[in-house]
Amino acid sequence: MKVVIVGAGSVGSSIARELLAHKHEILLIDLKPEVIGRSGLRGAHWLVGDACELSTLQGAKVEEADVVVSATGDDKVNLVVSLLAKTEFAVGRTVGRVNNPKNDWMFNDSWGVDVAVNTPQLMTALVEEAVEIGDLVRLLTLQTGVSSLVEFTVPHDSHVIGRTVGDIRWPEDATLVAILRDHAPITPSRDDVIDGGDELFFVTTIAAEDDLRALLSPEAAESPGTAGADGAPQPAGARVAQQGQEDDGFDG
Repeated sequence: MKVVIVGAGSVGSSIARELLAHKHEILLIDLKPEVIGRSGLRGAHWLVGDACELSTLQGAKVEEADVVVSATGDDKVNLVVSLLAKTEFAVGRTVGRVNNPKNDWMFNDSWGVDVAVNTPQLMTALVEEAVEIGDLVRLLTLQTGVSSLVEFTVPHDSHVIGRTVGDIRWPEDATLVAILRDHAPITPSRDDVIDGGDELFFVTTIAAEDDLRALLSPEAAESPGTAGADGAPQPAGARVAQQGQEDDGFDG
């Protein structure tokens, strides 16, 4: 895979180092020639220039890239690069670094950003995931704000303990994709029984997060299923992933 990374600071260099270790072809673009010598990134290709200029991106042959990562410390640059990569060079995948959380709302498909990486928000989520038990924690936002990856650590007094995955009426737009138990990941099936301390991971729409939070809250009195007009039990609304199947301005 060919990846173009704009910004060879600590973040861009770290991304490049990991991708090089996985045998990907990396081209870094940066304004400062001195970053080449101090990066220690063997095997990477370099281009010194302003990535906000079309001529620089043309020289980098960005149209041949599978992914363009905008990882500078300037949100304006990251937005412009993403927009140019998507609209002028039809790059299939763009990733934009968000430095100021107040600018997060701009990092979407309108600006050519497929994936926004909000480092402060991500660190906050990881902290919450480590300490919050019994509350839903958003780990990542996916598909330019349409969906998210969320985690729920089951308290030892939760009403879902002892119930099987298939017995619970999950929100329609929430999919249980993994269970982490005793440090081992489990691919969930309808027959898996939920236990205290389990970490449940869902891919859900943003809109369905509140329904999922309400379902898992201590106050929830959700039943395994409801009967239809003919008295027959209706299938659970959840989908289970099975193996093999306010700011109008810009803040700088």
